[in-house]
Amino acid sequence: MSPHESPSPKLGFALRRFAGPARFAEQREALGGSPIRIAHLTDQHFGRVTSQKVQLEAIRLANACAPDIVCLTGDFVAHSCGHLDALIEALSRLDAPAYAVLGNHDHWNGASEVRAALARAGVEVLDNVHTQLTLKGRRLNLAGVDDSYTGFADFDRAMRGLDTRIPTLALAHVPEDADRLWARGAEFVLSGHTHAGQLTVARLHELSVGKVAGHRYVHGLYGDRKTAAVYVGAGVGASVFPLRAGERGKREVAVFDLGIRPGTLAEHHQEQPPLKGRPPSAKTKAKRRARVHKNAAKRARRAQARDD
Repeated sequence: MSPHESPSPKLGFALRRFAGPARFAEQREALGGSPIRIAHLTDQHFGRVTSQKVQLEAIRLANACAPDIVCLTGDFVAHSCGHLDALIEALSRLDAPAYAVLGNHDHWNGASEVRAALARAGVEVLDNVHTQLTLKGRRLNLAGVDDSYTGFADFDRAMRGLDTRIPTLALAHVPEDADRLWARGAEFVLSGHTHAGQLTVARLHELSVGKVAGHRYVHGLYGDRKTAAVYVGAGVGASVFPLRAGERGKREVAVFDLGIRPGTLAEHHQEQPPLKGRPPSAKTKAKRRARVHKNAAKRARRAQARDD
């Protein structure tokens, strides 16, 4: 990370750096070479609530860290696909190869349109699949699971045939997906969805996102980087209101050096214990999925009206 680059205080960004899990360090120690650097962005929510100035600052900060790859964990839009040109403009500026998974807002507003825009921006979407990368002479499994909030995740398909002899990094929009990805061979999961609660003064984020919304993982590192861990990003944008307060609630670009052992560099925080959490009911899951179909029907009717 360049020591000369710092976030714009007016835009409320935090640039946070972490070591990767122990297994990535073991691989590097065995094979040599420098750490593999990952930049993580999530919940960009391109739209009226989040200005393009904010979006471009996130890209600037990510590029300044000189990552080997950029990982994007969903919710690219907010309430429509009306700002996909802005998405393409911003994400096309990423200097490193970028990989993504979709989030619930993407499915609610038009997953096919979002996927097409990401492709135009040069971003590869991992829809319940994994791929193998060679970076700095070392192999890395990169897996992506589609959004579980709206019922599109297929964990078995995403991890089927995984070569467990090499380390695995997985992407998922919903942080609780980490539990199922760990069980299928992922050592480290990057996620988003929660926005860290946005209001993190007096631990309000743990009350609103944890106790009320039922999330086990609200923001930051959870688990044990000796075995399996998840990082929940605070996000870049917002879908309802842009207000953020408290250190944890700042807009965020997170950087992970895979190959450095935990404890050997200054980090924003260490691993935390999960909250109690509460899984969604079958009724809630059905309601979320129904919203996808309801919104798709509305878009189809509007398109038909325009054609008529």
